[in-house]
Formats: sequence, structure tokens, C-alpha cells
Amino acid sequence: MQIGVFNGVNLDMLGKRNPEIYGGISYGELETRIYAWAAELGCSARCKQTNHEGELVENLHEARSWAEGIVINPGAWTHYSYAIHDALELFDVPIVEVHLSDITRREEWRRHSVIEAVASHRVMGEGPDGYRRALSILTGTE
Repeated sequence: MQIGVFNGVNLDMLGKRNPEIYGGISYGELETRIYAWAAELGCSARCKQTNHEGELVENLHEARSWAEGIVINPGAWTHYSYAIHDALELFDVPIVEVHLSDITRREEWRRHSVIEAVASHRVMGEGPDGYRRALSILTGTE
């Protein structure tokens, strides 16, 4: 099973930005863990991160030809990017929305997700381990 793992704006700053909220690992360390978890769960993952909304949309369009499941953490785009929502809506594979923190317990503006409507599952507040859980959901091993 091929799983696309897409991370949005500012996730490349993991380990530098509010480690008490987002954890102390770097984005590179997160990717290393995701690849190891995928191997452990018998699937393969392709990770992409960008700070450019249009690039994320293009990456999602391209993934339609190979992804059998999607893990997405759009970062702040979660709360307002209908462009990402619409790109995800094109998939007929399961989509898991992931957030390192529990956005429902944060600032009021962070509590709304435009991605929620197109996600089959949501994982929030589990830090980096939330990505492992998302992969488990997609591989049916949870």
C-alpha cells in the first residue's frame, strides 16, 4: 500500500517553533519515524512538505495517480484553505487529517477545520505518534 503523507505550512520548523505544543523533534526526524512506521506496518510512505499552498495542491493532484491512502497535516491552512479541501475531495481513497496538537482545545480560530469534511478520520493531540496512528488506520492495523 502506497500512502502519501503531506505536511503544510511551517511544519518544516518543527523543533524550533513552540516545542511545548508541537514537540521537540525536527521535521527530518518526523519523516524518519514515518518511514520506519510505514515499513513496520507493511506499507510505503511518500512524505512531502511545503510552505506554498499551490504546491501542496499540485502534490495532491499528482498523488491521485499512486496514493492508496492520504495522511494530511495542512498546518494553518486547515482552518481556511478551500483549495486544499477541493484537492482532497478529488480522492476516492481514505484520508486521515493529523494535527500534532489538539486543535479543538486551542485558540478559537484554530478549532474549525475545512479539511474535516473530506477526511475519513482525524487524529489530534498525539504529537508525532499521531502519524503512526494515521498509518495504522489506513493499513487496517489499528
